[in-house]
Amino acid sequence: MTLQEVIKQRVMILDGAMGTRIQRFGLSESDFHGYALLRHHDVLMGNNDVLNITRPDVIGQIHRCYLEAGADLITTNTFSSQRISQADYHLEEYSRRLALEGARIAREAADQYSTPSHPRFVCGSVGPTNKSCSMSPDVSDPAARAITYDQLYDAFSEQIDALVEGGVDALLIETIFDTLNAKAAMDAAQNVFTRRGKTLPLMLSVTISDLAGRTLSGQTLDAFLASISSYPVFSVGLNCSFGALQMKPFLKELSEKAPYYVSAYPNAGLPNSMGLYDETAETMAPWMGEFIDEGLVNIIGGCCGTDEHFIRLFAEAAKGKATRVVPDAPQVMRLSGLEALHVTPEIRFVNVGERCNVAGSRKFLRLIKERKYDEAVSIARKQVADGALVIDINMDDGLLDAREEMVRFLNTIASEPDIARVPVMIDSSDWEVVTAALKCVQGKCIVNSISLKEGEDVFVSHAHTVRRFGAAVVVMCFDEQGQATSYERRIEIA
Repeated sequence: MTLQEVIKQRVMILDGAMGTRIQRFGLSESDFHGYALLRHHDVLMGNNDVLNITRPDVIGQIHRCYLEAGADLITTNTFSSQRISQADYHLEEYSRRLALEGARIAREAADQYSTPSHPRFVCGSVGPTNKSCSMSPDVSDPAARAITYDQLYDAFSEQIDALVEGGVDALLIETIFDTLNAKAAMDAAQNVFTRRGKTLPLMLSVTISDLAGRTLSGQTLDAFLASISSYPVFSVGLNCSFGALQMKPFLKELSEKAPYYVSAYPNAGLPNSMGLYDETAETMAPWMGEFIDEGLVNIIGGCCGTDEHFIRLFAEAAKGKATRVVPDAPQVMRLSGLEALHVTPEIRFVNVGERCNVAGSRKFLRLIKERKYDEAVSIARKQVADGALVIDINMDDGLLDAREEMVRFLNTIASEPDIARVPVMIDSSDWEVVTAALKCVQGKCIVNSISLKEGEDVFVSHAHTVRRFGAAVVVMCFDEQGQATSYERRIEIA
């Protein structure tokens, strides 16, 4: 049976922690270097992914412990197996090998335990990296970024290609704290699938940063769901940050709103003053049982501090229980900034603020030319305060570098929660500007616009780009002959 078939029948069991489980082996620096990295001079202890090539026996043993405990799904030890994270250890050139070997170790273990009546599956773990594409690392420069979308895309592409080659059954893009990072990972995955002629389920798991229910980059769960609504998502869930008790209200919200399978793998409670986890399998299992009994989940497992004993009790709690019924996707346009905007029939008018448009506001144009960005940002802030549900941004002027100014302004307002809470409308006649802008927005934005003015091939290419970045789009009634000026011409073009 396939993963897609099994998940319809019962609650599936994901494995537990990898990092805290590795710590129990009491490994030394020499274990992390092994023979493969014997001459490497950096301290490697804590870089758990290198164990895929220096102590594969340890990683394989952990996988087998979880499989024996009843796990249906095991995750590869590849959370940081990409160039961005490995750069901290000067191991960028080993990234692909770490991902490939991590997938092979898990594949071998899963195949040893898989039977026709109890198939086992491998999820390729793709962590968020240690950098954010949506947040500035410099408090004095809100437009600064430690990483670009393209750099993330390239790093994830290499990692995901290796995971697919190594034989994973699904990709688990996990511990998402910045939705734009996750978009880059999903984008990379789609490209790998196309090149290899093989499509795998995309599983997402987001981490909530505090009890307000937002990610570290500021999005609500509803906004996150809107941001990913145009991607081919298999499952979405929550992991890390909290124990099961603290996670439950957010899981309930996610379960009610997500038109996908839902997963939950919390920590073993909150870490204590020593950084250790006090929750036991016996105290945590009843909470996981509640998740199942209340129909909140399709997949359960454990994150930091959990081990095979937790997974064994979770599997017992799930035995014979009904799985969550996946709701239909809402048939409305869903947009988002830091917060969601559902364009329902009750919203009869969507007010788009047009004052951050250099073609429509002389004041805004002057401020951008003079690089008075604080004052330019205040125009956006006032529009939102006055009731704009969407902010249109246009930098098309012959005396401006439209691409540079668009990217700078989008990055700048991303650090202003009172502005960034609403979706943006990317407005440009230069498609390079539009594409650059799409790589800056973690929410689901609107592209203004595409048309048949340059012919069908260009129209289709632009439409594919919009879909690639998960955006909505305004389609204008233009074709090669010009703008439609009659009912008949509008119907003909449409």
